[in-house]
Amino acid sequence: MKRSWFLTPFLALAVLLTVGGAQAQSLMTAPPGGEYKMVSSLVKLPDFLPGIGTLYVVPTTLPAGPFLAYDREGKLVSTVYMVPLKDLSAHKKFSDLNVAKERVDHVDMYYNAGHPGVPEPHYHIVLWYIPADKAALVK
Repeated sequence: MKRSWFLTPFLALAVLLTVGGAQAQSLMTAPPGGEYKMVSSLVKLPDFLPGIGTLYVVPTTLPAGPFLAYDREGKLVSTVYMVPLKDLSAHKKFSDLNVAKERVDHVDMYYNAGHPGVPEPHYHIVLWYIPADKAALVK
């Protein structure tokens, strides 16, 4: 009886590590698990956006995101944040933004005048997990 009591914490830890690993793995291919929804199911946008990919987001994190972007094969290629200009001008702090636990290859940041889902002017901040030459192929 004492032996099983001793093993219980280790078994619980093993289960937690397995579930945590599965959750991280589930972000690597589309569709991601959890509360993520395909952006095109939330707003009027195509399923695949040339230059970005297929986007998924947890709706409660809008407008900043993160938006997980997948290529046509369903592989995670980037994480995108959409930060409104008004929030930057107001010096709003963005902390603890989620990100996939992948090595970032490079970062792009560019202005967008607005689109469905984030209609106000904003910046896209894109953390690419693939090299720039492969990112150019996400068409």
